[in-house]
Amino acid sequence: MKNMNIIKLIPVMLAFLVMGYVDLVGIATNNIKIDFQLSDTVSNILPSMVFLWFLALSIPTSILMNKIGRHRTVIISLIVTFLAMVTPLVGYNFYIMLLSFALLGIGNTLMQVSLNPLVTNIVNGKQLASALTFGQFVKAIASFLAPIIASWAAVSLGNWRLLFPVFAAISLIPTVWLYFTSIEETPEDNTSSTFKECFALLANKSILMLFIGILVHVGIDVGTNLTAPKILMERLGMSLEEAGYAIVVYFIFRTIGCFSGTFILSVISSRKFFITSVCLMLAGVAGLFFADTTMLIYGCIALLGLGNSNIFPMIFSQAMQLIPSRNNEISGLMIMGISGGAIFPLFMGVFSDALQSQNGAVIILTICIAYLVFLFSKIK
Repeated sequence: MKNMNIIKLIPVMLAFLVMGYVDLVGIATNNIKIDFQLSDTVSNILPSMVFLWFLALSIPTSILMNKIGRHRTVIISLIVTFLAMVTPLVGYNFYIMLLSFALLGIGNTLMQVSLNPLVTNIVNGKQLASALTFGQFVKAIASFLAPIIASWAAVSLGNWRLLFPVFAAISLIPTVWLYFTSIEETPEDNTSSTFKECFALLANKSILMLFIGILVHVGIDVGTNLTAPKILMERLGMSLEEAGYAIVVYFIFRTIGCFSGTFILSVISSRKFFITSVCLMLAGVAGLFFADTTMLIYGCIALLGLGNSNIFPMIFSQAMQLIPSRNNEISGLMIMGISGGAIFPLFMGVFSDALQSQNGAVIILTICIAYLVFLFSKIK
């Protein structure tokens, strides 16, 4: 029985790898900005095209999932993500890339909503937490592989966009494997949530504050992904191929933080760990205002990665404890909060263009972290 579960779990874990494709937006946006000579304001529309779909589709996806099942929803998400990866192969201009990023956002929203629940139909009990943690680790592999592959393709083959066919080919593996894998799903007793039911919960002050906390957490995540290479290019004159490794540093330390957080949270309270995490981010963002060497900038980025690694699960778990009878609606709201990745990068682009310096983006990162300091006083 356990062997059967492992066989079913392998394609699901590979789907987590595809989920990590969403983090290619950082290195891709920076390359597109250079290729088409875009301003920060215009180029930062690209990640917004990805993350706005979390605001629009999280609740409809949960309704769809109740109708066709988690298994089929995950397969659809993989197909949409595959289409996102092959779209740049059709042609290469700003509008085609907008379409590709929109498809990536749609596919990732479908996947974020349906993939974790699908894991619960394969493993349960103590094994569930381990499986979900390992899934996040697999997801992180794609996050730091994207800039490595793009930089290698640019230097060795003269075309960073070869990242897309590589990721497209990989995404076919879990798509086909899951299609031919039978996964029995437990019937859902709860009725589907509606937009009205979800948004009505924002009248609760605590839920509203935690929702904004998710918004700024993802804003920091995507914002650092976009800004880190630009800082190295602006201050040290690096090429994008060299500066792209800053994203790798961020995601490596974010992955380390996820794993260490699992053990640390079993020893200390979420409240203490939350403020420790925020302090690490404060130190990192403060350093980014004046850091002018490669090691200093990398150190600041590493601090941001460590600090931001466990903010989502801590906020999410707080939200789940507020109104247990409304967990479906609250969960939908928190997933919608991932749309913060669309909102804050736009402000970062506007501020950077206005100041003609990446310090404009760092100011927005600082505001986001300052909100988490405020939120700390509300974490129980």
